[in-house]
Amino acid sequence: MKAAIYCRVSTDAQEREGTSLQTQLDNSLKYCQSKGYEVYSRFSEAYSGLSLERPELNRLRELVRSGGVDVVICHSLDRLSRDPTHGVILTQELEKYGVKLEAVTEDISNTELGKLISYIRGFASKLEAEKIKERTSRGRRARALMGKIPHGGYAKLYGYNYIKVGMENGGRRIIKDDEAYWVKQIFEWLVNEKLSSSAIRNRLIELKAPTKHGGQWCRAAVIHLIKNPSYAGKTFFNTTIKKRPYAKNSIDWIEMPGLTPPIISQEMFDMAQKQLTDNRMLSNRNIRHEYLLRGRLFCKQCGHRYYGSQMRDRRKNGYIVVPRYRCESKSGDIERKAECHNKSWRVEELNDLIWQQIERIIAKPELIINIIEEQRRDALTTNALDDELKGVIRKLNGLDRDQEKLLDWALKGFPEATVIAENKKINGKRDALKAQEAELIHNIKSINEAKANLPKIEDFIQLIQKQISSLDFETKKLALDMLDIKVWIDGENLEMRGAIPVETDAIVTTQY
Repeated sequence: MKAAIYCRVSTDAQEREGTSLQTQLDNSLKYCQSKGYEVYSRFSEAYSGLSLERPELNRLRELVRSGGVDVVICHSLDRLSRDPTHGVILTQELEKYGVKLEAVTEDISNTELGKLISYIRGFASKLEAEKIKERTSRGRRARALMGKIPHGGYAKLYGYNYIKVGMENGGRRIIKDDEAYWVKQIFEWLVNEKLSSSAIRNRLIELKAPTKHGGQWCRAAVIHLIKNPSYAGKTFFNTTIKKRPYAKNSIDWIEMPGLTPPIISQEMFDMAQKQLTDNRMLSNRNIRHEYLLRGRLFCKQCGHRYYGSQMRDRRKNGYIVVPRYRCESKSGDIERKAECHNKSWRVEELNDLIWQQIERIIAKPELIINIIEEQRRDALTTNALDDELKGVIRKLNGLDRDQEKLLDWALKGFPEATVIAENKKINGKRDALKAQEAELIHNIKSINEAKANLPKIEDFIQLIQKQISSLDFETKKLALDMLDIKVWIDGENLEMRGAIPVETDAIVTTQY
């Protein structure tokens, strides 16, 4: 890898400080040797680091632009430039031509000057990105208001060809007969045959219906097609904003009449939406099982949650479908290094086992009453914590304003040492305030959760006099909410945790 070494001093005093040109060069040569770099060029000069117009620096930049070097080595970042704005220009230029920048004495990204340069670059990049986004959005919106469908993926709809804006009578769609046939089929299968979206997808694949860009049909594409009002001749712009046309607060939608000819009638479209809703309500996915412990089960072996699902159990006469709790890491739904082999539990068995423990708690209402009183005492401290948190947020907002002023300083050419010192001071204050803010938020959240739980606890006390065995599913869920029950599963061993201590038995162990 070819390296170019750049050394700079601005005053004779730097000779005495150990940063002379010869010292910088010697250290840079040793650095290149340790890295295995081939020293291709050396540049040394006595010039102010606050100027971008330096003879040797200009020669170095010409070398970079010509592609004659792979890495630039300097003794420290301030040898290349002492002005953060110039640092931004130089680092962007190096990146543009694929040239690395390294310093002998420091990790550039972790220096205060390096952090400030990164901050300025990030600010400038974000500003430019927002400008591009705004210009693009403004142009597309202007075309929509002129009665033309803006060019892009949105314009290329299945069942239609798109005439580009620049062409005669452009910015609109025309029906593509071979695809329009399948659009009609999809709506007829849904409305007349009551097929599900999955069944429609399967039939399209079976009949070898073409897609817009090749590939195979998927269920999501079918649903998206059915929900699109363009097929009934209504064209809207800004539909990425998730609001229905004609609904309240849907002013961002722009209707463009006459740009998309209808393939189906409005009546057919409306019936399709109703049937889609009916299909969703009747789907097997919505069959309700009493997963009493949903959201409260955790795998102690891999740390993931358990969830409720229907699994096949082997029987002498074949298989039966049984609802079970299983670790989510046993499925393909999440990324994992290795599949978890923790035990799955039959829903009915685990529900009964845990509920036996809950009954023991409910049989001792005095424990619950003590918890209520303790939570009431804790709730009295929230006002003081809220006031303290508001004060911390005000201070953080003040630091944001200070950092914006600091950016103005840097852009106006204030002394680099002053800017770096102030930036370091602000970052130190911010770190301390952020830690204080996190602790306050955690404490307030804990107390508020306890406060929110009080009505549930008090309501549940009224149910204690009833027969525990007669409680329905919703009331049992209320009990679990009140006690904040969580269960950790490790094979046959279960560890139950909650707001109130419970007894243990041979299978279930508890911690509080």
